[in-house]
Amino acid sequence: MDYRKLGNTDLEVSRIGIGTAALGRPGYINLGHGDDLNHEYDPVLMEKNMFDVLDIALSFGVKYFDTARSYGRGEEFLGKWLKDKVEGTELTVGSKWGYTYTADWKVTAIHHEVKDHSLEVLNRQWEETKDNLDGYIDLYQIHSATLDSGVLKNIEVLDRLWELKNEGVKIGLSVSGKNQPEIINEALNVKRAGKLLFDTVQATWNILETSASVMLEKASKAGMGVIIKEGVANGRLTDRNQESSFAGKKQVLQSLAEKHAVTIDAIAIAFVLAQPWCDVVLSGASNIDQFESNLKANGVQFSEEDLNELRRLVEEPKTYWNSRKELDWN
Repeated sequence: MDYRKLGNTDLEVSRIGIGTAALGRPGYINLGHGDDLNHEYDPVLMEKNMFDVLDIALSFGVKYFDTARSYGRGEEFLGKWLKDKVEGTELTVGSKWGYTYTADWKVTAIHHEVKDHSLEVLNRQWEETKDNLDGYIDLYQIHSATLDSGVLKNIEVLDRLWELKNEGVKIGLSVSGKNQPEIINEALNVKRAGKLLFDTVQATWNILETSASVMLEKASKAGMGVIIKEGVANGRLTDRNQESSFAGKKQVLQSLAEKHAVTIDAIAIAFVLAQPWCDVVLSGASNIDQFESNLKANGVQFSEEDLNELRRLVEEPKTYWNSRKELDWN
């Protein structure tokens, strides 16, 4: 496993990290998520499954673990695992605030999570995060900052984030949607005395959605750590994607997977790792088999011809985000 400092921080991360969006709650939008969990949603079983994935990740040298308040019991499970299994181990742990989990442990719900970027929610969720991850939380991120929520112009929230930063917590934001570049640009302008508030940015970036490339490179050069989520596009960049409109792209991916003796998901993650501005890409694996498959990306070395083939598979941002919006919670 290769390692890097996360931007200009003193936090060390493995190039592949673990995200817990699909591990901490029974419902998620990844293709085949219910099958990955064998449709067994008892909290005890889900906790054990998450522990198993975290154990194997740790054994392979993973050093970055990412969760959020809205990931069901993901933050709680991660906190228990850290206290039970890795006392004294140097890891980097990030969580996120701004969404509240509302699905009540159901796979189908009217609303699985509700966004609120107010100061009240930040203060409440920071206390909840400390309860779960006290002594382990290194990075606290705004969850899916958007232009609509106005969080990057909310002086009360920004003041509180500066307070947390001055207390030693690294501050980041995650972004989502077709306006990712604009949001990252706005985040780069949140400064005091020439110092950036945000130490990191977490963005969706993959073979199909590359619109934030220029701004992510700019953020990296400015000293922000870059964390990439949804590297396999919620399962669309795996052999599970049966969309007829995707068949041609899938054939290209399958051909490259066979060439490098891996699966399509590993090709997708390797493409992210090939970007020099990326510090860590999250595996969103739901079980051990998926994680081990994702991890094989470490051994993939693309030729320039390979990279050019993959670059040609990109979608228009509007097309990509509309497709993502249509994915079913399962």
